[in-house]
Amino acid sequence: MKRLERRDTSTCRDTSQGNTFRETQNESSESPEPRPNHGAHLSKRTHHKSQNTSTSHPNGASAMSEIESTLPRRQLGRYLRDLRLQSGMTITEAAKLIEHGSSTLQRLEKGTGRVRVLDVEALCRVYGADETTTAAMLGLAQQAKVKSWWHDFGDLIPQSFDVYMGLEAAARNFTAYNVELVPGLLQTADYTRALVRSGYPEETAADHDRRVRMRAQRQILITRKTHSATVDVVLNEFVLRRVIGGRGVMSAQLRHIADLSTRPNVTIRILPFTAGVPSGRLTGPFIVLGFGDPAEPRVVYVPIFTGDMYLEKEEDVRKYDQAFQAIQHATLDEVSSRNMLRQIAREYERER
Repeated sequence: MKRLERRDTSTCRDTSQGNTFRETQNESSESPEPRPNHGAHLSKRTHHKSQNTSTSHPNGASAMSEIESTLPRRQLGRYLRDLRLQSGMTITEAAKLIEHGSSTLQRLEKGTGRVRVLDVEALCRVYGADETTTAAMLGLAQQAKVKSWWHDFGDLIPQSFDVYMGLEAAARNFTAYNVELVPGLLQTADYTRALVRSGYPEETAADHDRRVRMRAQRQILITRKTHSATVDVVLNEFVLRRVIGGRGVMSAQLRHIADLSTRPNVTIRILPFTAGVPSGRLTGPFIVLGFGDPAEPRVVYVPIFTGDMYLEKEEDVRKYDQAFQAIQHATLDEVSSRNMLRQIAREYERER
């Protein structure tokens, strides 16, 4: 697994993510290192060649068929496409400004083309991307070849830029195991607010409200009427028993989860204390994301206190699938899980 080169930046963790999600901030925590200004039009192909991170044939021709899609490459493509659409440009217009053909830019946006750092830098200038976004795009470009990717907070990619959020927005199904906190997509506003206040005591109430609103906006992934994502979650009983924000907050949170579990696209099961360790080893929290496209492999997201790990090798994904299946077989069924959620919610109400 490749370890990213560290910058001298401070790290932080959004505890409202339930060890699963982080919020994106608009402001940059650190300006990117100064880079030469080549202008919006990149005419010197020698610079492009030196920055080329893909394979090439001995004769200099691009080995397009040999370029393997990776998570950083696909995420870079998604973000560049979003930036282009926000700028109102067509692929043809943007490609012309950086002196490339439309097909080259199209492949880059699909995550199947060669990634040149100078091209990415030029596109960010053309699209009017801010400093933080530009630094994040360049960080992704430098990691284009990496499959098992360890992302330290505040490393090549600014810590204020949330890579996972872009990945989450593209996913069509989520398989998750949570050990300590309610996952972000299932949190109530009061539960999120309690975590944010604890995690960011230096921030203002307005900052806290912004984070809560952002979380609510992301939850539309599973509540929208059309094209809603499929969610299959196992919650350790410890998640239900840990009091966040007080007993009233917990009662409302558990009722909310129980109500969500009645939706056709949401499956929630509880792993009781009596189940022990079904997989034989402690896995910690993880999410397996699928994208509804055979050409795009599933990705395992593993949150860790000082960074995030993204795995897409078939063997790694298979191991997490097996662990989830072992855990799932030891859970209560859906109806019993829903009943347990409501029962504990009533207990919280009586103890208030």
